[in-house]
Amino acid sequence: MNIALPIIMLVVGLIGGFFIGVYYLRRQMTTMQNDPEMLQKVAKQMGYNLNGKQMQRAQQMMKNGNQPGRAPAAAKGQARKKK
Repeated sequence: MNIALPIIMLVVGLIGGFFIGVYYLRRQMTTMQNDPEMLQKVAKQMGYNLNGKQMQRAQQMMKNGNQPGRAPAAAKGQARKKK
């Protein structure tokens, strides 16, 4: 009985920490979409130097939820129909 409570608290803490982390990350991504300076700072930390056109494209991809190098879902469906 004495060992069950710490195990339950550990599981609850891990689950709670996960959801708090997801909330924080989503909030940071939303803030980054609306703040070009923050996006530029993150890009420089990753070793990229973005010009104005690249910044606009990166913000647009973040807003649309697209990842670079991947076609949007609608375009994929059209490509299949053409075959």
